[in-house]
This record gives sequence, C-alpha cells and structure tokens, in this order.
Amino acid sequence: MKTKDLMYLLLGLVLVTGLSLTGCAKPEEAITTETEESQQDWAFVGGGEEEIYYMITFVSGVEYWVPVYEMFKQAGAQLNVKTIYTGTPEYDLNKQLTVFEQVLAKKPAGIALCPMNGDAFVEPIQRAIDMGVSIITFATHSENSNEFAYITSDNVHEGYMAADAIAEDMGGKGEVAVLENPGQDNHDLRIKSFIERIETKWPDVKVVARAASNQDPNKAYTAVKTMVQAHPNIGGIFMPEASSGMGAAQAAIEIDTGIRILCCDVNDSILDMIKEGKIFGAINPNQGIQGYYSMLTLYLANHKLIDPMNDYKQSGFNPVRFPIMDNGLAVVTKDIADNFYVKPYLERRNSGGIEETSVEYAEKNNLPFIK
Repeated sequence: MKTKDLMYLLLGLVLVTGLSLTGCAKPEEAITTETEESQQDWAFVGGGEEEIYYMITFVSGVEYWVPVYEMFKQAGAQLNVKTIYTGTPEYDLNKQLTVFEQVLAKKPAGIALCPMNGDAFVEPIQRAIDMGVSIITFATHSENSNEFAYITSDNVHEGYMAADAIAEDMGGKGEVAVLENPGQDNHDLRIKSFIERIETKWPDVKVVARAASNQDPNKAYTAVKTMVQAHPNIGGIFMPEASSGMGAAQAAIEIDTGIRILCCDVNDSILDMIKEGKIFGAINPNQGIQGYYSMLTLYLANHKLIDPMNDYKQSGFNPVRFPIMDNGLAVVTKDIADNFYVKPYLERRNSGGIEETSVEYAEKNNLPFIK
C-alpha cells in the first residue's frame, strides 16, 4: 500500500468513528502548511524495524484468532513494523495476566489485547499507558480502563440475531435453552441479549434451561443431554462460542428430535457440521477487520497522529478515543460456509498464519517471543 493511500485509510478510520478533523483540505495539502520539522512528525513513514506490536489472547490455539492476527500482521507490514502473536493456551485469567506482564516488561510499542475479564486488566492497562505503551482491546472489553480503542462486533446484536433465527425457524413458539460461559464479558452479553430478545419479541417461546459449559465440548454434550431429559420439547439451543457447539451438536444428533444448535464463531469442525446439517448455523464476527483496525489504531496512538484543537498539550491528556468500533459479523449457513475455512484462506495469501510467530521464527528474525 502506498504512503498516500495508507494516510487516507487511517484518516478515514478516524472519520467513520464519529471524530471530526479540522478543515476541509486534503491531508497532503494540510501538511504543506506546517514547518519542515512538523511535516516529518506527521508523515506516515512507517515505524521501522525496532517498533514491535503484540497481540495477546487467551485460549490462544483456537482457529478464531488466525484471521484476526493475519490482518493485524498485514497492517503491521504495511506500516513497516513488527508484529508478534502470543497468549496462553489455557482458559485461565491469571495466566493471561502473567503473559501481559511479560510482554509489558519488553516495553513494546503497543499491545492489542483481548482480555478474558475486563475488570482484572484495568490496573495493568493503566500501568502500560503510564509507561507509554499504547493499548487497544478487541473482541472483549475493559470498559473502566483508559484503553485507546475497543474493536468488536455488536454482542447485543449477535444475541438478538440468534434469538430471531431460532425462534423464526421454530414458527414463533416452543422451548429453547442456552449454554453459558460465565465470567467472560462478551459471552455474558450475548446470552443476556438472547434471553432478553426471546422474552420481549417472542412471547410464545420460553427459555426453559441454562447450563454452564465453559467452552468445553464434553460439558456441553452432558449439559444438553441433561437439559433435554428435563425438558424434552427443547427445540433450540444457543451458545456464545464454538467449542461448546461441537459437543452440543453431537448430543443433539444422538437425541434426534431436530434440536437447532446455534453458536457463535466458527472453526473447521463447526463449518463441516453446518454443511452436513448437524448445526443450524453460526454467528461469526469479521475477525480480519478486528485485527486490521487493531494495528491501525495502535499505530495512530503510538505515533500521536491525531492533533485535535483542544487543551491536550497543556493538560497532558489527549481525550481522543475510539470507544467502540464495530467490525461487523456474518451469519454462517451451509450456503456460504466454504468461505470461512482457515487453511484455504492462508493458502491464497501464501501465509504461515500464527505459526509464523513460533519460537523458531522469532529466533531466526531476532524477535522476542513469549512462551
């Protein structure tokens, strides 16, 4: 991407989030009114070889993160900076906090963080900001922190879409259930919104059972068997992630009463089951946009490329924030499922995906790596 094109893209990113830039001149025309020194400061010249940005997730080996990091990495390459993906393979808040501290100790230029629990990261995020490290969150939020940006799909809308899809297919009446992952903010919001939508829009549909599966297919399998034993007329089950979807679908196949399984997110197994008619469908965020916007906003923050007409130079605090950026979503059915497989996606891009930030890759390219 050319420097001029990238400048328009970044400025467009500012505009679509509701911020106004002073004046109507084109970006290059506005720059010509500055001194030579300020022209250099404002130029989109890329960060250089030593500027490193990290992406930190939890359950780091799941397929969901592959296209997120893929586009994070692409934006980094276009900006001439280094990017590294890391996290913890376990669903463990304390371990994710430890990884965050390890990355922060390396004083990176910025961190794109998907926090397992937003409240637990308020103090670490503030400490990072105080150190001069730019922080944005994606997919999940730390709403009480001073993160620069939050990039996500609309979790409320996801819950509503799921409720409408199941209820409509059931003819607007019957019984439904949910599997939950309590404590993960975005998942909690999806379930809350699903139940709210059923209660307010579908009076003849009742939520008759809830169970915590905690992203565990085995727990989901057992929970579905138990719920249907108590409520044999359950016609649909919604869960806020993909792992539980696999176990729930297997249980539904064995029960064989036509239960509609609808999950969020996709992986190869989920896609196969959708195409085979074993899973009703999946609501999937546009992951690549999450990653691309994450890198762009980190770069904007780190290079202080937004200069609003306010008191930030006097006060020392720039109030410019991106409180929420919607990356959009897709409802994946058997008709479009082929477009969401990871391997063909990486092959067409000639990419090694997340594996390109393996220990060997990091050592070969003289990059730090968090094990």
